[in-house]
Amino acid sequence: MTDPRQWRVSDAEREHVVGVLQKAIGRGLITLDEFTERTDTALAAKTREQLNGVLLDLSGVVHADQTRVVASVEPLELKSTMSSVRRKGQWTVPKTVVVRNRMGSTELDFREASILSPVVEVELDVLAGSVKLVLPDDATVSTEGVDLAASSLKDKVGGTGGRPHFVLRGHVTAGSVEVKRKKNWLRGV
Repeated sequence: MTDPRQWRVSDAEREHVVGVLQKAIGRGLITLDEFTERTDTALAAKTREQLNGVLLDLSGVVHADQTRVVASVEPLELKSTMSSVRRKGQWTVPKTVVVRNRMGSTELDFREASILSPVVEVELDVLAGSVKLVLPDDATVSTEGVDLAASSLKDKVGGTGGRPHFVLRGHVTAGSVEVKRKKNWLRGV
């Protein structure tokens, strides 16, 4: 079996790491010179080991256990039955997120999350529940794939071509979905 650290990386993965480095410079974790050097290394990286090497000493930006990042490529399934599910702060977002909500609430805040793919698919299976998505500033969303029955969908973001781009699809019965942006006043962004 091949060591996951030796797997080849795509342009999308390189761009994602450059985005993480931009966050790091914005938080004062690295200097402009370090950003330039690390960005050059990231853009030239051929393997995950080389790519992850530019992030290893950035506390709170990457998981120390790199196998966890590899495992998170699998779809994330969030279930709530008459309860609440909330993801906020730093968490890893795979390409596909499945929300199964029965008379509960689900709130997903993607602003500080580590998003692994330029396109994130959110599959909705909601019955009498509410789903709120808070997207990063440059993100866009498509909601055309959501079937509504006695439900509401408020898309306050819209658009195409943003990064990341969220694609919502699935079924919502007697529930609500809200997609929005929120300013982070503590950081002035």
